[in-house]
Amino acid sequence: MTAGITPWTLSAKSASALAGTAAALQRALHEHPDTDPIDVAYSLGGDCAPFRHRAVIVGAGRGELLAGLRAIASGTPSPGVITGRATRAGRTAFVFPGQGSLWVGMAGELLDTAGAFATEMRRCDDTFAEFLDWSLIGTLRGEPGSPDVGGDDVAQPILFAVMVSLAAQWRALGVEPDAVVGHSQGEIAAAYVAGALSLRDAARVLCAQCEAITDVVGSGSTVFIPEPVDQVCELIGPWDGSIAIAERNSPSSTVVAGSAVAIADLVARCERDHLPVKRIPLPYASHSVDMEELRERLRQQLADVRPKPATVTFISTVTGAAAGAAVLDGDYWFANLRQTVLFEDAVRWAYGRGHRTFIECSPERALSADIEESLDACGDDATVVGTLRRDDSSMRRFLMSLAEAHVRGTSPNWTSVLGACAGRPES
Repeated sequence: MTAGITPWTLSAKSASALAGTAAALQRALHEHPDTDPIDVAYSLGGDCAPFRHRAVIVGAGRGELLAGLRAIASGTPSPGVITGRATRAGRTAFVFPGQGSLWVGMAGELLDTAGAFATEMRRCDDTFAEFLDWSLIGTLRGEPGSPDVGGDDVAQPILFAVMVSLAAQWRALGVEPDAVVGHSQGEIAAAYVAGALSLRDAARVLCAQCEAITDVVGSGSTVFIPEPVDQVCELIGPWDGSIAIAERNSPSSTVVAGSAVAIADLVARCERDHLPVKRIPLPYASHSVDMEELRERLRQQLADVRPKPATVTFISTVTGAAAGAAVLDGDYWFANLRQTVLFEDAVRWAYGRGHRTFIECSPERALSADIEESLDACGDDATVVGTLRRDDSSMRRFLMSLAEAHVRGTSPNWTSVLGACAGRPES
């Protein structure tokens, strides 16, 4: 990890007691100015059973950490401080988006600062080399001759590798998923993290999908309509099947796809009637009838994919419920492109089975708003946490996300976290 970045964890039975604890620690450290911040972190005992009112300070060096203590003691916000009240954590679900979370330079810093992330990225780079003529890591680093990340044939392998490597880093710090949910092609990453696909089979599936999609580029379009799916169904009714519901993401987030001509007509209708609509920059219509011509090709190419018994529950966004690993064959991975993405259904299913923490393993928060809206109708005891942010792929950002999960009830392995901060191997 980045040298000098250290988390200090505090907890107390009440908000006022938490402020008092911070003030007392601040006074003690002023009396002992030579105390090593990492020793303080170990002394705070992050692995002990914490109280419900929690705070985490993430800082580089003594000055930032003491400033965090002052902020907690005075009840004022601070960029390096996360506070919260822990609820019953319940089960944890890792979530993997399929589009919309890529940015130039994403996760590059983690290659040099996060051991588990870097190790998994190297595994992905080695495995995908059988199917690609360019390097995942070289492209992430922007090395000369690397391809542009604009096309799906490049963007999807990179997104997969970054997401599963972020998941590996969460696990190395003691946060294990009880279930996984993938959105569209993000299901491939979810299946791999669940143990249902080998890394090689996951790479084969993803690269086969990306190659097949090139045959339909330019034939269709996709748009986002921020309305309930029932209303959107009524809206697209006049197009008689040439436009389909592609994604049910949340109670007020629906995506439709269809022929380029039909979608252009729909957009014109929405604009004329002052209805909200936004084009999604995809030159094809996934999750629609346009994918049918890829059925036999993908079934043949992926006929020998051999799913394995999953070690983590795989919640399908093809069915909206848990799916046994045995069904994740070539036919399933065609359905993954063809069928409506039932993301809202999958999130609700997870909540109904006790999952209360949803961690989006991605370079930025692409699905968090949809998860939060889907959970609002279920209860107020769920937590949605991202991992990185656009233009911030630092280990500090990762630790801030870890802190967000912790203050709401998640229990990382603080020995592993602090060992990594101190430059020791992550357990």
